[in-house]
This record gives sequence, structure tokens and C-alpha cells, in this order.
Amino acid sequence: MSTDTDGPNDGPMKKIDVRVPASVIDAIDEAYERRGYTSRSEAIRDALRDWLNPSVELSEEALSDLARSREQRNEGKTRSLDDVAADYDVDVDEE
Repeated sequence: MSTDTDGPNDGPMKKIDVRVPASVIDAIDEAYERRGYTSRSEAIRDALRDWLNPSVELSEEALSDLARSREQRNEGKTRSLDDVAADYDVDVDEE
């Protein structure tokens, strides 16, 4: 996590003024240390980074497909690419 000084990955810091409801600031102040941040500013910077680069969330359908694929693998109903390539005499390393 970054500090309140310029970080090697973030570049120079700029100070901004933002109006935030008191209840939000109170919640941040109650939680930031418990979540491993050294300051309120550090926690807010991290939240802004997440907003700029949101993590990918899979749909329920994709999660269901992945679960079924794991079941098939565990049941021995799948084959490796190398096995299939050998059956069909295909070189998978060819470009």
C-alpha cells in the first residue's frame, strides 16, 4: 500500500478538496487501520484506484459453467490438450 508521500508507482501526489458526508468519514476512520491502512488518505487513494481499475466480476452463468467444468475434471470426464493433440497427431506448439 502507498504512503502519504510520492510513490514510485503513482507519481507525484496532488491534494484535492472533496466534500463527503460526515457518516462516510466516520466509517472510514473506524475501519482504515483495521484494514491495514496507515491513514484515511491512503484508504481513500486505494478506493479511487479500485474505482479506476475495477476488478472483473464473473456472471452467475460463467461461475456455474466453471463449477460444472471442475466437476467434469474431478469425474475424469475431460482430457488434456496434449492427449487430444496426440490422438489427432497435431503439434500444439506449431505456429
